[in-house]
Amino acid sequence: MAVATMHVEAEEKLRAKINQAGLWMFFLSETFLFSALATARFVIAGTGRPEDLNQLLGLGITSILLVSSLTAYRSEVAIARGDRSAFQRNLLATILLGLVFVIGVGFEWSSAEFELSDPFGTAFFSMTGVHAAHVVSGIFMLGLLYWLSLRGHFSAKKHWGVEATVKYWHFVDVVWVFFYPILYLISS
Repeated sequence: MAVATMHVEAEEKLRAKINQAGLWMFFLSETFLFSALATARFVIAGTGRPEDLNQLLGLGITSILLVSSLTAYRSEVAIARGDRSAFQRNLLATILLGLVFVIGVGFEWSSAEFELSDPFGTAFFSMTGVHAAHVVSGIFMLGLLYWLSLRGHFSAKKHWGVEATVKYWHFVDVVWVFFYPILYLISS
């Protein structure tokens, strides 16, 4: 019986390492995508940006996304401690903040004074669109975590799905930390 238990524990450790390696390889591939978009911004539009770009809205949605990383982190820490209530509460806060970010991007799109056919517009709508699609997929995954948690999934010992999703959320937030200055602050 002890040998079987050791074998199961070894398999679980190997599975955890494989999961983490796979997640980091996924992040690497996504980094290539986002790097290509950031590079294309400068190739297509140079360092210029429209004077009427809504700086306040850009700062606001950036702040919201950064706060969502805090609530995502707090949800992961809560489930690692076995505090399901705090986990769910912080998960819902993260989902709400993510939705506010996406709505803010949508408002930016609808009120932008530049066109998709403009060089900056092409870069802006491409970068924010691909990023917003990643935020929406993150919201979906967070919602799935919440739904699963209501059914008793996840515990202090078994919460890889939470850890992976929160790492994804942080990754998407870090991408925006680079996109924000590239789109809103750099100007010739």
